[in-house]
Amino acid sequence: MDLKKVDIRRESPGDALQVRLVNELAFGGAAEAEVIDRLRETCSEFVSLVAVLDDRIIGHILFTPAVLVSNQRRVAGMGLAPLAVLPEYQNRGIGGELVRAGLLEMQTCACPFVIVLGHPGYYPRFDFEIASKYGIRSEYEGVPDEAFMIIVFNQAVLPPDGAVAYYQPEWKKAA
Repeated sequence: MDLKKVDIRRESPGDALQVRLVNELAFGGAAEAEVIDRLRETCSEFVSLVAVLDDRIIGHILFTPAVLVSNQRRVAGMGLAPLAVLPEYQNRGIGGELVRAGLLEMQTCACPFVIVLGHPGYYPRFDFEIASKYGIRSEYEGVPDEAFMIIVFNQAVLPPDGAVAYYQPEWKKAA
């Protein structure tokens, strides 16, 4: 497959059913797809990108608001989740293209950081680091240190420590 033929773009209103199918097939169930559907109704600040090949959505990535809370201040950023690629297109670089496009968009809109709770062997290739390096922890109990990562675009606004919480209650219900 020629990655040059894959188009990465913002999700359009008519894409919802295909995005749902990608997430259901990639994750082997409907949990992530249901959270995404609820977020479309309740969160106006999300960024949803799709990978399209021959008019078919084959991949999807979502960024939703997150806040870093410390004793000193609150800093708004974004959380990456989920990242999904149809099983027959996995391990071909499509997920990586979605991550790179999404992070570029986050930088362009002056987002100071993006967090991800993900595979420690995958996300560091995009410059994600273990969040505890910055004194930052997840709001969720029992999250392995190596799986909770952050990419910092503006370190000057980060407090020296704190916990990251997702704004949207839909993620809390899914966790």
